Parts: sequence; C-alpha cells; structure tokens
Amino acid sequence: MEMLVSLLPIILMFVIFYFLLIRPQQKRQKKVQEMQNNIQKGDDVVTIGGFHAKVHGLDEETVVLITENGTKLTYDRSAIREVKQG
Repeated sequence: MEMLVSLLPIILMFVIFYFLLIRPQQKRQKKVQEMQNNIQKGDDVVTIGGFHAKVHGLDEETVVLITENGTKLTYDRSAIREVKQG
C-alpha cells in the first residue's frame, strides 16, 4: 500500500502531462495531416518556409506549386503549412 501511495504523485504527473501536452499535440498533427491530404489543384497554399503559391499539380507524396511569374516548384506534401481561404 505504501508503494502505491509513493507512486501516486508520479502517476498523477504523467496523467496531467498527457492531457496538457501530448493529447493536444496529437490533435494538431491530425488536423495538419488531414489538411495536407485534402489539398486540391488550384488551392492557394503557404509552405513551412513562408512561400506563397498556387497548387498546379499533385501526386501521392509531392505537390507542384506555380508562382505568379509561372515558375513551377516541386515540394513534399508535408512542406505545406496551410491552405489560404478565399
């Protein structure tokens, strides 16, 4: 019984750590993964490096982005940070 009482603070800290840090991070990762999977041709996107462009083509792992002057660049899907609205 004393062993359980001495381990209780450690168990309680782990539970608090899980609900305050791990679970919210998993939710954010799931949202980002869903956004990256739902990218469509013509979407305006921003990469993790801050590059703004329009999606020109897609494939399973990559995205071809086109700039305003017509330059085409190929990025991994995971490099897309957000899809701009409107």
